Amino acid sequence: MKRKPIEILITNDDGYTSKGIQFLTDMASNYGNVTVIAPKQVQSGMSAALSIGKVLRMEMISSRVCSNGHRITVYALSGTPVDCVKMAMNKCFSAGGSESVEQDEWAEQRGYRPDLVLSGINHGSNASVASMYSGTLGAAAEGALYGVPSVGLSITTHDPDPDFTQIGEHVATIIGKALANAPGEGIYLNVNFPAISREEIKGIRMACQGNGVWVKEFEQRKDPNGKDYYWMTGNFSNREESEDSIADHLLVEKGYITIVPHKVDTTCYKTLQQMKKDWNL
Repeated sequence: MKRKPIEILITNDDGYTSKGIQFLTDMASNYGNVTVIAPKQVQSGMSAALSIGKVLRMEMISSRVCSNGHRITVYALSGTPVDCVKMAMNKCFSAGGSESVEQDEWAEQRGYRPDLVLSGINHGSNASVASMYSGTLGAAAEGALYGVPSVGLSITTHDPDPDFTQIGEHVATIIGKALANAPGEGIYLNVNFPAISREEIKGIRMACQGNGVWVKEFEQRKDPNGKDYYWMTGNFSNREESEDSIADHLLVEKGYITIVPHKVDTTCYKTLQQMKKDWNL
């Protein structure tokens, strides 16, 4: 029997045409077959949003076999990043959902799941509190809900055409580590790359979610008719007390690539136990 190929699912929130997802797809194809299902339009800031009560349409954009024999198939979906992961799990990684008998054979062997979910590479930082709103990380969390090792990746620039080659070796390291030594059940990883040269990157550091908030979040403007409207802007306010903190946003500012493990289960168990005593319900 043939050896089961590694299957990688890729999505994002910047849309299937973004440079970040194209770079990540090319990198991931070195490890196995890649299925891309990404939003047709930009879906930034959608977190874990679902398209409930809306028609979803999926279009195959391309399908090709790389020189190493691995397959890349790209779909565009008229939905959110979480919709993309759900669609993939139901249509591409389920028995009867794939288009070939061979793919169905592999799907049955792997329990109808890919080996890895990658979301990104997002154009813009998802460090600190940004992780709460991120569609990139919403998709990674959804992958973890399905029991699949999942990683969200972002770079700290909104430039639509950044130089991703400067982080290529580090992306490869992270993909390899995630496949070989995946985090535990219900855990997904938040990776942030500083937008600096290869020589300036100091290395990879494990980190925690940084403490900070957005302030002055709306700018009041007037439309051509003189009526007020509001545009979301905002300034980030750092609330870390120590510069020696392992907060992700501070480490990225210092030139490190950061990896933060997040949990799908957001329960604060310490508070739960204390409330049982204090509330006495």
